[in-house]
Amino acid sequence: MSTSLYSAEPSPVGEPDSVLLPGHDVPLGRWTTVRRLLPHRERRMIGAWCFVDHFGPDDVSGRPGMQVPPHPHTGLQTVTWLVEGLIEHRDSLGSHQFIAPGQLNLMTSGHGIAHSEYTPPDHPDGMHGLQLWLALPEQARHGAARFEHHENLPAHRDGPVTVTVVIGRLGELTSPAGTHSPLVGAEMHYSAAAAHTVVLEPSFEHGVVVMSGTATVDGTVLEPGSLLYLGSGRTSLDLDVSGPARLFLLGGEPFEEPLVMWWNFVGRSHEDIVRAREQWMAGLGAERFGFVGGCAADPLPAPELPTVRLKARDRHGRTY
Repeated sequence: MSTSLYSAEPSPVGEPDSVLLPGHDVPLGRWTTVRRLLPHRERRMIGAWCFVDHFGPDDVSGRPGMQVPPHPHTGLQTVTWLVEGLIEHRDSLGSHQFIAPGQLNLMTSGHGIAHSEYTPPDHPDGMHGLQLWLALPEQARHGAARFEHHENLPAHRDGPVTVTVVIGRLGELTSPAGTHSPLVGAEMHYSAAAAHTVVLEPSFEHGVVVMSGTATVDGTVLEPGSLLYLGSGRTSLDLDVSGPARLFLLGGEPFEEPLVMWWNFVGRSHEDIVRAREQWMAGLGAERFGFVGGCAADPLPAPELPTVRLKARDRHGRTY
């Protein structure tokens, strides 16, 4: 396996300043609380990545774990990545798939899809992972929905660090998962203390999520549940961990289309969101979103829309 992911050369001088984006806790149903890292008031997106939830590590022994009834999505891809636990996915395409640590569930909503996510009754004691969204560009957001499950993802091991490319491309490693814009999502797992440099694509903007352990990223000390935005133009990134740790690298070409994000929908205008909500509530998805078979739970009703008009925002947070 090539070692082109790593370099002994120092990072170039004059790269953009990094911005620490601390998460905030959000209840996800009755039993799960997540740390929401994106969108953030300081940074709306990283490439096409528009939503990042970090959950766990939680002890779910004797507890039901994740319990998310059928709900809709438009205009996005969902990326589910586990390092502990087990989740059962069902969707309105008829997909039924368990996901375990080290596997990828990728759901592309296109024009519309519905799905549910549950921890099965017979489950491991731990739960820890990421739930992420990728915004679909205009040419893809009106397309057909699809679901992918990948158990064999490209990885590179260098001493105590293993880098797994979950989606997109990093160096010479490319994930088999389908994407609609140039990007990367990669886990960096450290079994012991290590210092190394990851080679980056300079046309991408990047960020690093710390899932466990303590890491120094570009000179900034990060604790679990935090996201460091790194800007664009970097050709490499210096990382240092003092012991076992798990990081997740996000990146992609800057996404230039302004978005409206509300509830589970990603659109381009207030009217997009109103239409999606109406179509979901009309029989809870009968035509546009379909039904999630095999799930006994009632679909989630959409919340009431705000009394003010929803505005599109670009990746810098500017409104349109």
